[in-house]
Amino acid sequence: MNILRKYMNKIQPQFRPGGKLAKLESVYDGMETFLFTPNTTSRCGAHIHDGNDMKRTMITVVVALLPALLFGMYNIGLQHYLAIGQPDATWLTMWTFGLLAMLPVIVVSYVVGLGIEFIGAQIHHKEIQEGFLVTGMLIPMIVPINTPLWMVAVATAFAVIFAKEVFGGTGMNIFNVALITRAVLFFGYPSRMSGDEAFVKIDSAFGMGQGTPVDAFSGATPLGQVATNVGDTLQPLHNVVGEPISTCDAFMGFIAGSPGETSMLAILIGAAILLITGVASWRVMCSVFAGGLAMAALVHIAPTATYPATLIDPLAQLCYGGFAFAAVFMATDPVTGARTRIGQYIYGFLIGVFAILIRVYNNGFPEGAMLAVLLMNAFAPLIDHCVVSFNIKRRLKRAANK
Repeated sequence: MNILRKYMNKIQPQFRPGGKLAKLESVYDGMETFLFTPNTTSRCGAHIHDGNDMKRTMITVVVALLPALLFGMYNIGLQHYLAIGQPDATWLTMWTFGLLAMLPVIVVSYVVGLGIEFIGAQIHHKEIQEGFLVTGMLIPMIVPINTPLWMVAVATAFAVIFAKEVFGGTGMNIFNVALITRAVLFFGYPSRMSGDEAFVKIDSAFGMGQGTPVDAFSGATPLGQVATNVGDTLQPLHNVVGEPISTCDAFMGFIAGSPGETSMLAILIGAAILLITGVASWRVMCSVFAGGLAMAALVHIAPTATYPATLIDPLAQLCYGGFAFAAVFMATDPVTGARTRIGQYIYGFLIGVFAILIRVYNNGFPEGAMLAVLLMNAFAPLIDHCVVSFNIKRRLKRAANK
């Protein structure tokens, strides 16, 4: 590290005003602050000093995402080898296949997103922020594995430019950038975001896993199967080769779906990391699950064949789709969510309520977590404003009575 530090110090003058590479000053600063802790300190005014800076916060979130990411890679391979009739493949073979399948999506996400942020920093002469370290990992985890790379690139570029950079960059956006990416894909290319071919990769990955789907193959997710249910009784859900699956299978993650959203167990491990380190708000996280469970129980009181999702057991509702992932990693985004304590309870609870409400009463859109979070992103400032206004009125009333 001392050698690297000396080398960075040696080339530093070339990136400063007057140097040959002065136009790339923000690039140098980005690399330096990524490799080393900045040695600059505040010299005037009032500042909050804390060792938990943005880099540490972002890295903690990335670490929390790893259980869901690693399991997602394994599940991609599991679903693939089940689909081509090779269920006896080893777990390492399955995981390696998933790694090879996800790697291009991860690379495209980071290259496009970070590339735009680097260009933006150069144009505006700003420091390169670390916010996309998390966003770049979230995007591959919430999009279907069969999404074409050019679509991922287009959606990522649109989200970074119009949902982040135009608002001022990291910390200034009002909508979750990763969810905007998914929304662009869903509304711009709906045929690629649903159906039998979206969530299970049946093609080989870099020559690995060659084969053809078995006759019983169906890539429909559990929620996709529920949406097409006929009758007053929920038909048994099945995996990609027609074998029955249980709520336990959904909790563990052995089902078709977006890579990072299938395993509630892996997501809860990430939740524990975020809560123990204090990075995420437990108020928001718990409120989302409370709101979702309450609404799931309410709609389950009077199930109807018209809306098949009302037939799902309330606890099972939380295991399917992207609900748990949204509750842990999307709703807890401190930039786009409510910031007052009471506001966080309201914000999280309404996300849970709307996620289930959209899922249940819109048969054409069986997953509501994405829209619920984006909707409440828009209302988060209003929630905080109402909470603050109420507190001000209450204190003024208390002061008047003294």
